[in-house]
Amino acid sequence: MPKLDSSVGKVELENPSILASGILGETAESMIRAVNNGAGGVVTKSIGVEPRDGYLNPTIYSFPDGLLNAMGLPNPGMNEYRHVIEKLKSEPGHIIIGSIFGKDEKEFGILAEAMSSLKVDALELNLSCPHAKGVGSEIGSDPDMVERVVRSAKEHSSVPVWAKLTPNTDDISALAMSAENGGADAIVAINTVRAMAISARLRMPVLSNRYGGMSGRAVKYVGLRCVYEIYESVDIPIVGVGGIYTGEDAAEYLMAGASAFEIGTAVAEKGPEIFSAVNRSLHSFMKKEHYSSIQEMTGLAHRQT
Repeated sequence: MPKLDSSVGKVELENPSILASGILGETAESMIRAVNNGAGGVVTKSIGVEPRDGYLNPTIYSFPDGLLNAMGLPNPGMNEYRHVIEKLKSEPGHIIIGSIFGKDEKEFGILAEAMSSLKVDALELNLSCPHAKGVGSEIGSDPDMVERVVRSAKEHSSVPVWAKLTPNTDDISALAMSAENGGADAIVAINTVRAMAISARLRMPVLSNRYGGMSGRAVKYVGLRCVYEIYESVDIPIVGVGGIYTGEDAAEYLMAGASAFEIGTAVAEKGPEIFSAVNRSLHSFMKKEHYSSIQEMTGLAHRQT
């Protein structure tokens, strides 16, 4: 029978599905719901040094193939959010990836030390939010800055460091190689694609921030291309993200080079039950196609060309 256990470097997973940052990450209870519904691990919401209110409404726009969002990285700050991590860890066995963002390598270093001290299993560096000013992809599009941020996080962290990269760049492989040079233990790809919606009747952008990040089914093929390119450029593991709704979607990411995958928008649309549904679908696909393990599928598309 096929086995769904996987690993991203030193992080061992019962199955390769992970709750993406920004979905159900506000409370310990919501993340526990994801785990209880089959998620192999959870990524917290992205946390900064200080509290942040985010943008005014409207911040979300739904369309048939996905979502646009421009939340602005609202969060309570590291000092307050630590209580969420502590409560989440009170139930043993959960794989927790702490997501952090900052404006420079100094802030990432401070946050890496604080988050890793809470004994999370890994850190995810948000270098890719496409709509928050002064953070996210505004610094994560510069390979030199990516390397400096990752190096600082590694120097201040006692747990593995994953770098989440933006697709809004000419060369995501260059960003991945910079992250690897800085000591990253894994790459996460992709974050949302910068986009916008306009109301023809109101003659104005729909989102209060004008621009937002597009996610859901519409971005799957961008995500697959990015994971495929990164796999050929670095030697560290990759976590694939973007438009995963079925086991075959997940299999495509694995074959592109991912060792695990994150699910975000599908959780918002379908509920946390999507994890067990995707895992069952992936298991059925593997059984039908005679794959015995996740490792056997990882990078397979590269060996067929």
